[in-house]
Amino acid sequence: MKTITVLGATGSVGTSTLDLIERSPDAFRVVALTANSDVERLASAALRTRARRAVVADEARLPALRDALAGSGIEAAGGDAAVAEAAAMGAEVTVAAIVGCAGLRPAMAAVEQGGTLALANKEALVSAGDVMNAAVQRSGATLLPVDSEHSAIFQCLDARLAGRVSRIVLTASGGPFRDRSLEDMRAITPAQAVAHPNWSMGAKISVDSATMMNKGLELIEAYHLFPVASEQIEIVVHRQSVIHSMVEYVDGSVLAQLGTPDMRTPIAYALAWPDRMATPGERLDLVRVGRLDFEAPDEERFPALRLAREALEAGGARPAILNAANEVAVDAFLKGRVGYLEIAAIVADTLERFDPLAPSSLDAVLNVDREARALAEERVKDRVA
Repeated sequence: MKTITVLGATGSVGTSTLDLIERSPDAFRVVALTANSDVERLASAALRTRARRAVVADEARLPALRDALAGSGIEAAGGDAAVAEAAAMGAEVTVAAIVGCAGLRPAMAAVEQGGTLALANKEALVSAGDVMNAAVQRSGATLLPVDSEHSAIFQCLDARLAGRVSRIVLTASGGPFRDRSLEDMRAITPAQAVAHPNWSMGAKISVDSATMMNKGLELIEAYHLFPVASEQIEIVVHRQSVIHSMVEYVDGSVLAQLGTPDMRTPIAYALAWPDRMATPGERLDLVRVGRLDFEAPDEERFPALRLAREALEAGGARPAILNAANEVAVDAFLKGRVGYLEIAAIVADTLERFDPLAPSSLDAVLNVDREARALAEERVKDRVA
């Protein structure tokens, strides 16, 4: 039986993780569950899984959490510091599924206490890849990817032959607007942007998929996860989301991981690693799929891809700025404050105006993040005005 903590237990990845845990009650013992503000779902999950502790980041919701858990023996806590404390409680596996840079400090806390970090929060490595990898080396922690693309690469990349990898191919669905003209994209609404054709995801990640910033962030994440140079990572649009990514070796062999688009598959791989566990997902039927299509991404219609690659190649604080500005811009779009095409424009403006030294610590990363957010918010206000 493995002990496990789930950071972001009420989100899309968190609920899928809990589904797997509850299907294998003899395989996992839950140490802690955290959520941002959804007390009802957090308390319900804690009671069902008999978690030791439940933590709500929004401290104003702590009294409601205590009421919901009264008499259960489950500890209740609130606030950002309590979320980080939950991450450091010594679970053998910690699933980091808090969306955005808000998940960085808890993810680092989990790394620093050792054990295995199953990372679904791509923004952590994007913003603080060098800092996080250094912490992994110091603590001896194991970092496992949960994103379907990076899980696919991890399954196909033989560590003994890392020097024989010629390229990594990240596949992208292309999102809901892959066939829209640039002019048509001007009128896109938040409701349209969150309607992903293949995957069920939260609002922020769905918008990132629509702009293809999600793939740009995954490009940077792949660079920090795997022993390849940035120019060895390619992006290909694959509409069916059947091939989740590929690894090509120097002899021309290309290994791919295939499956239906169900996040429980890569989550299960991280939870059970180095073993495997059963999942309830639909099995792949290639005859029914019929065909697999591939095309190059269009960086004119999806400039986020270019911005992300430029940030990766520039290094330093650029990826953290990219991520912070994107989070602000996406939030503004979801609230109807800016248009869809303005998301990438706000990110580009912020990158142009801000170029600090490379951060060498978690606090330095978070300082860059705060300043970049403030600048991006100024750009949002300018556009609203």
